[in-house]
Amino acid sequence: MLTRLSLRMRIFLFFCLLAVSGVAINAIALLIGYRRAGSTGIPDAFIFAGLLSGFAMVALTTAVWLLFDENIAKPIQRLAAQMRVRADAGVRDDIELDGARYLGDLAPAAHAVAGRLGDTALQTAAAVASETARLSADQERLTRLLTEIPVAIVLVNPAHRIVLYDDQAAQVLAQVAPVRLHASLFDYIAPDALRRGYRELERTGKETRCTILGADGVQSHEVRLKPLGDAPGYLLIFETSEIRIAPDAPRPLVYDFDLLDPRENASFLDRDLSELCFVVFDTETTGLLPHKDKVVQIGAVRVVRGRIIPGESLDLLVNPEIPIPPASSRVHGITDQMVSGAPCIDQAGRVLHDFCRDAVIVAHNAPFDMAFLHRHDGQMGVCWDHPILDTVLLSAVLFGITETHSLDSLCERLGVTIPEPLRHTALGDARATAEALCLMLPMLKARGMNTLGDVIGETRKHGRLLKDLN
Repeated sequence: MLTRLSLRMRIFLFFCLLAVSGVAINAIALLIGYRRAGSTGIPDAFIFAGLLSGFAMVALTTAVWLLFDENIAKPIQRLAAQMRVRADAGVRDDIELDGARYLGDLAPAAHAVAGRLGDTALQTAAAVASETARLSADQERLTRLLTEIPVAIVLVNPAHRIVLYDDQAAQVLAQVAPVRLHASLFDYIAPDALRRGYRELERTGKETRCTILGADGVQSHEVRLKPLGDAPGYLLIFETSEIRIAPDAPRPLVYDFDLLDPRENASFLDRDLSELCFVVFDTETTGLLPHKDKVVQIGAVRVVRGRIIPGESLDLLVNPEIPIPPASSRVHGITDQMVSGAPCIDQAGRVLHDFCRDAVIVAHNAPFDMAFLHRHDGQMGVCWDHPILDTVLLSAVLFGITETHSLDSLCERLGVTIPEPLRHTALGDARATAEALCLMLPMLKARGMNTLGDVIGETRKHGRLLKDLN
């Protein structure tokens, strides 16, 4: 019945009900006070009537607020969040209208706008896809060409951070630490000889040769430093002809040319979200008690400039050195036999720590996963002092505290699909969380949160969520 009336008429009737109820409460309270006046005296009767009226008005106001919150405020908040997801994250699912049935034409109008926005986005995407296909073909040809060249190449910006690497270079660098786009070259190479070579390159503007040592002090390579003409940075060429890649290698070339121009502030908190590297990770464990249970699997992926970097991931089984309970194995599918030859947490943790250098750590319910790492940081010989973002809190900032913030619910809102075989695997959940993060970053910027400090400041307002969750 009410859904057939206009929104303005429903609001008018709502306040009419409020006024009539207030008058009725006062009338009833005065009537009761009048009847008591004969036995208790007029002052006492009016005091009683006033108290009765006050309590009744508080009860009425509470009931009205609950109705307004459930049928107006929450649906508006939910509708606004759905529109932001479609405007800023590119999700094109239909807007859910049932929960906003008392908002008149607002929900259908939002649905229509979202549909038109989706159509426009599809047309734009088609044009972009056409150009992308052309660029992809060019990249394929470049990749095939580089595959045949018996050298490893790394493109480096003036701050000595990696902008591009091929698979040959990945094999060289991975002998020291996990390969990471935007990582400092000095994580892999001792700086002295390289800095001398770079100074010579800057002085002469010509290609230079030098012998460099790996950061582990074991590897030694003959390299060439080649200038890039007008572009900043240089090309590092390893003259290591024995390094080859298979023709079907999954990622022969990884790059982001926007990284050529370094734009870094001294503080993580002051950096723009688009300039940050994120490592999104997840763990599978023997149980839910960080003070006694152990890690059995670590999965992690890297996000640079708002996109997941293909091939830059970790998928590590970890020997917990205790039996894995059958109930836990039924959840994540990891058995004692699978981890019998795997590294222990001290070694696996150091690999993850290397993977997270110069990055913001991200996890869904981060205190749970970080508690397992902090428990063993003494054994690992590392310090987990990275900035941390929690996607539970990001979800609360963007979608409201009253929504459900499980990983499944967040992915459903953002249109992220977790393949069933990968659910409750460390890498599968880390990948889904990373996809959700990539969709939420532009939404955060659209809400005026441009730096990591802005985002952390907002998430702290919802810290109670994590206490309740854990």
